[in-house]
Amino acid sequence: MDISNGPGVRVSIFMQGCTFHCKNCFNPETWDFEGGKEFTDQTIEEVLNLCNKDHIKGLSILGGEPMHPNNIDGTEKLAKAFKQRFPDKSIWVWSGFKFDEDLKDKDVLKYIDVLVDGTYKEELHNPILKWKGSSNQRVIDVQNSLAQGKIILIE
Repeated sequence: MDISNGPGVRVSIFMQGCTFHCKNCFNPETWDFEGGKEFTDQTIEEVLNLCNKDHIKGLSILGGEPMHPNNIDGTEKLAKAFKQRFPDKSIWVWSGFKFDEDLKDKDVLKYIDVLVDGTYKEELHNPILKWKGSSNQRVIDVQNSLAQGKIILIE
């Protein structure tokens, strides 16, 4: 359960493995692709069961790096299953990859409501920023961005 990674009470999952290694990352224990627990269909079912409560507003997928080539298939499988079961709840994803440079053609975006993109940069850290750690990161309305063919930010 989580109240800091997206609006309302949410379920968060941290994908294991990241190659960005941002200075002063808030979660460096997720960098190692060999760490963590195996991600299986049972993991997906456990996450979905946790989300199956009226007070849960959505799912937040963080890392590590959920959009890394080693993780993106699992991220997509989870996001698709979540949206099939809970079409009115939101999915938020945090990624160091950029929406318009790295992710724009990825199928996983069909299931994501909000993407916080860009690597964390300590020199741009600002504790008053909402949903992101540094000012270079963007909070993107994914579905509106896909529909309009341009990035639509959430302020």
